[in-house]
Amino acid sequence: MRVGILVNPDAGLGGKLGLKGSDGKATEAREAGAEDRAGPRMKNCLSYLPESVTAKLKFIAAPGRMGGDWVPFKFASSGENIESSTAQDTMNWVQQHTDLDLLVYAGGDGTTRDIVQALDGQDLPIIGVPAGVKMHSGCFATTPKAAAEVIMAYASGDLLLSRTEVMDLDEETYRQGEWKVKLYAQAFTPAAPKFIQGSKEQIERESEEETIEGMAEHIHEMIQDEPNLLLILGSGGTIKAIGEEISLELSLLGIDILRGNKLHKDLNEQQILDLLKRHEGPVTLLLSPMGGQGFLLGRGNLQLSPEVIRAVKLENILGIATPSKLLTLNQLRIDTGDESLDAIIRKRKFVKILQGYRTTRVMRVADE
Repeated sequence: MRVGILVNPDAGLGGKLGLKGSDGKATEAREAGAEDRAGPRMKNCLSYLPESVTAKLKFIAAPGRMGGDWVPFKFASSGENIESSTAQDTMNWVQQHTDLDLLVYAGGDGTTRDIVQALDGQDLPIIGVPAGVKMHSGCFATTPKAAAEVIMAYASGDLLLSRTEVMDLDEETYRQGEWKVKLYAQAFTPAAPKFIQGSKEQIERESEEETIEGMAEHIHEMIQDEPNLLLILGSGGTIKAIGEEISLELSLLGIDILRGNKLHKDLNEQQILDLLKRHEGPVTLLLSPMGGQGFLLGRGNLQLSPEVIRAVKLENILGIATPSKLLTLNQLRIDTGDESLDAIIRKRKFVKILQGYRTTRVMRVADE
């Protein structure tokens, strides 16, 4: 089996900086100190493949940072070594390697879109190693380790292929706080529900206005009962709607912090850490899981880095979701980018979820 390895070196650079994506923002992100995310996550994925597997497969990687720099075992290099790659470079490499049996790539939704466009209807199976800021498409594994599991199972003939949705956001409107997701195309990916995240679903229920009001009242009482509370508010429509009920104009897609009477909006990782370091008192982090996928951390909120989560402390995380969103989920997923932290969260097994006024439940955290 011929397995292609492709990396978008710029994917995910803007996450911790709160840039909402990397399309057209790579130079800005690197100048602000952003470090590679896609390459290291590809290397992490491939490091889980045992020698018994890598010896049986033929790996063909793009040269340099677009692939080969991150492969920890023997491989064949193919293509031009490009120091600063573009979307067109990704597309060119794919078009030159359509004879592969499987393509493993690291990137986000934009990378997926470029790959599918380059394939132009050809049925090359793809597996995404999640490395972007946003990943709504259904061809991404839940974690780099999960991607390795899918590679091994597919190479062994244990998985069939299925069609999955390739979704993407309009990043310009996304940065302005508007959520415009569209179905871009379909792609083939190995069918592994345990390890493949599925595509994001937007959940809207007008009948849940009273539920939103009840949850907002619960949060308002938390603030009133503890004036010294530092409240970190995650991204998403549920939390923004709750904010509107208690007269807080929150970012739809950013991370906000309410400290006393002051609202700090759309913060990056370092700004969040600075506020946490200066704060003496209780902290609560409100997180709404992604509809359909169930990710609580690691999708669309990379500003909440492992360092931030450790500073907040796990016992201070409160999930928040409407009953209709919970109907689409049977577990929560975690992909902080720090495997030791992920293991600690999974060891706790459950996260408390607020689903109405003074009404909570616990949800299991997925093993992978």
